[in-house]
Amino acid sequence: MSWILDGLADLHGALRADGYTVIGPTHRDGAIVLAELASADDLPYGWGVTLEPGGYRTRRRDDDAAFAHSAGPQSWKPFLHPPRVKLWEGRRTEDGGFSIQEAEDTPPRYAFLGVRPCDLRAIGVLDHVMTGGAHPDEAYGARRTGAFIIAVNCTEPGETCFCASMGTGPRADAGYDLALTEVIGEGRFLVEVGTSAGTAMLERIPHEEADETTTERALAEVAAAADRMGRQMPEPEGLRDLLAGSLDAARWDDVASRCLTCGNCTMVCPTCFCTTVEDVTDLTGEHAERWQRWDSCFDLDFSHLPGGSVRTSGKSRYRQWLTHKLGTWHDQFGSSGCVGCGRCIVWCPVGIDLTEEVAALREEREEQRGKSE
Repeated sequence: MSWILDGLADLHGALRADGYTVIGPTHRDGAIVLAELASADDLPYGWGVTLEPGGYRTRRRDDDAAFAHSAGPQSWKPFLHPPRVKLWEGRRTEDGGFSIQEAEDTPPRYAFLGVRPCDLRAIGVLDHVMTGGAHPDEAYGARRTGAFIIAVNCTEPGETCFCASMGTGPRADAGYDLALTEVIGEGRFLVEVGTSAGTAMLERIPHEEADETTTERALAEVAAAADRMGRQMPEPEGLRDLLAGSLDAARWDDVASRCLTCGNCTMVCPTCFCTTVEDVTDLTGEHAERWQRWDSCFDLDFSHLPGGSVRTSGKSRYRQWLTHKLGTWHDQFGSSGCVGCGRCIVWCPVGIDLTEEVAALREEREEQRGKSE
């Protein structure tokens, strides 16, 4: 059964009353960014975006839609898996040793308002990576366990979106407490409940049963969005085998000639999770700290072993990223590491498009097969 909310002020107020720190999209400094929302009025009403490889612009819309924009520069990853976290600090003792104190990390109780289906799937991927193995990340688990998730079904895909071909959108299928579909032009939202916590929250705020006409209209807009994606991943079900069989493809040289190995794609990706640790000390040597921070497989030192780095060329590093993301991720975690959000395309300074790279690899493989027959 579906319900209707007349605006989001009551929902936001109920979340705040329950002690949640409400995070959602807002328009700031020429971008749609994720930040704490003091009220529902902070949502980016009337703002859309124009996307292209290596390009991002916000634009004014002709309506006051709150969620008629596609993925911005941030995902929800920084709130669950922060870019930099203190692990411990040590101080020199009078006897010449060190006393170590573990860092205290009490995360806020987050409510995520406006999670796109692609990002919702990315959170699920991170859940499996960070907590599904033999050595779960307890800090991630603490942030994730207390989070209340309000998904927003997509009716306005961007020019670089390809979630439909990855099976991750434009409609959320699981993993949310509440799911909203905005009725554009009316300021109302169709609501679907995903958990008992979502039911309890909905019961606290004014709502009404959705009529059939509104339900059909809202869901039809979501279904239509699947046909308006700006990109499509070629045959995603065969990517693992394609990448495994393309390690010596000439296309890697082509993309390496353009790639700056800056790591932007890994920073904006909602599922990249790699970290390193760094130790810092003060000038006196009396105090030291150990920090965990994000790392990237595009960093020359990422694969450093005694004797030097394993992947010294830009070609080898790009190949590692793409083959892991689309191929060997399946072997490690049982799914693709890509959710089709398109951020890596938009925020690549030279506009490298991984859907084009996959298409080129597939074409090269077919040409090689034709020559061998």
